[in-house]
Amino acid sequence: MSAEAETVNFVRVAACIAAGICMGFGALGPSLGQGFIAGKACESIGKRPDSLKVVFRAMIVGIVAAETSSIYAFVISLMLILLVK
Repeated sequence: MSAEAETVNFVRVAACIAAGICMGFGALGPSLGQGFIAGKACESIGKRPDSLKVVFRAMIVGIVAAETSSIYAFVISLMLILLVK
């Protein structure tokens, strides 16, 4: 195996490891945030059941906002896997 082939393999392996780390850390924060949002929404609905529609709508908007960083991490991971040759 030539030195160039070994370098290419090392770069490919490093890109795959970086993609895994990116997805791991990129999903950690949003998942904790979404759990916190849903927990507080359930707590609020438990205290005031008549506010279900308002709280549910706000919860969905908050979860979508928290999910965007996870989607960005997924896109970066795909770019690392598919574009690094």
